[in-house]
Amino acid sequence: MPEDRSQDEARQLTVSWALSAHARRLLTLALAGLVLSVLTRRPEFAGLAAPALLILATWRSNRPEWLRLRLRSPDRHVTEGDTVPFGVGLSGQGAYNAEVRLAPGPEIIAGPAAVIAGRDGGAKAARLQFRAERWGRRRVGTVEVILRDNARLTEGRLDVELPRTECSPLPARLNSSIVLSRLPSRLGEHAARAAGEGIEFSGVREFVPGDRQRRINWPATTRRGTLHLSTFAAERTMNVVIIADSTIDVGEPGRTTLDLVQRGAAGAMARYLAGRDRVGLIRYGSYVSWIGPGQGKRHYRRLLDLLVAGPGIGERPTGVSRLPRAALPPGALIMVFSPLLDTRLVEAVRDLRERGFSVLVMDVLNSKPRHDGSTLSNLTARIWQLEQQAIRFSLTEIGVPVAHWDGQASLDEPLAPYTRRAIVVQHR
Repeated sequence: MPEDRSQDEARQLTVSWALSAHARRLLTLALAGLVLSVLTRRPEFAGLAAPALLILATWRSNRPEWLRLRLRSPDRHVTEGDTVPFGVGLSGQGAYNAEVRLAPGPEIIAGPAAVIAGRDGGAKAARLQFRAERWGRRRVGTVEVILRDNARLTEGRLDVELPRTECSPLPARLNSSIVLSRLPSRLGEHAARAAGEGIEFSGVREFVPGDRQRRINWPATTRRGTLHLSTFAAERTMNVVIIADSTIDVGEPGRTTLDLVQRGAAGAMARYLAGRDRVGLIRYGSYVSWIGPGQGKRHYRRLLDLLVAGPGIGERPTGVSRLPRAALPPGALIMVFSPLLDTRLVEAVRDLRERGFSVLVMDVLNSKPRHDGSTLSNLTARIWQLEQQAIRFSLTEIGVPVAHWDGQASLDEPLAPYTRRAIVVQHR
């Protein structure tokens, strides 16, 4: 879970008061009754104006000229679909009622308005909420405060713009992990093939002087007549680098290729970091930006910030050699989330495989080019489909598995053939 970064912001704002619509209606009714009474010389029409005049006579001048608004800003890092609460507090002299509501920005859904009743010198608070419908840097909107006196004769208005929020993509579900056969000599939670000081049983061997006596396997010793020892697999960590392809965005709104790339990459990062692996990220688009492998919640926040960053951050790629070598530690597992529509990225994947990396591609393309049904259009669509199949076949032939993900099921389904056993690392 991300840490709470909300904070209080107090502002003293001047309030300009004006007649309310209710007061204008009362004034119109009173004037109409008096005018009719004079024109018709009938005093009963003046009686119609009496109630409105009595209400207008309750006009009070102790309305606050300023109010102190305390805004507990929402966490600027939220996840799409989450409901985010934040508080609004008002304090100032005079009696007033206030209605506080959020005028949401695009792709933001606001909760119901709140009513605050304040007394002289008293402070009151309200709680609002909003929900971000899509990942990215979003404008939350404006907090609108409408002030009214007790008789609802005057109104004041305050508008406070909320800061933009960084909305992270909703991580795709992933409960299993891909484990390589060769892991670096770093303490972790994956059982390696080499014997070590882990907790996963790997076999039995004869006792050698110098071995720990507490590892003696007594059932095997009794059965064979000589001392035998239990061996355990060493526990290692793994380096995982996620490549998120943001070059092309096609498909239905909410389920475009870029949406699936973002959610799939976020899910993979969350899963491997939860398993105490070292995770890095390369954001491949019109610019290439990256963060080297690391661990921890703060590192996960840095990865998400890079994932949803704007398109103009990083360096322009000039070829396959532009993939940052510092972000690709030897022996790392490379997971690529891409629709495979950019030839530069396809060549970069081939280059990574030729350099000996274990690469797996998650294909997120779920749409096809539109055509009008004519013969030429059908032929063009068929040629495009064959080209896409050829790209995926060529990657499979050089040892790069390509799995397809529709964005609705969990990532465990397309990755099931690769998570059941360790992937053998083959260096070229």
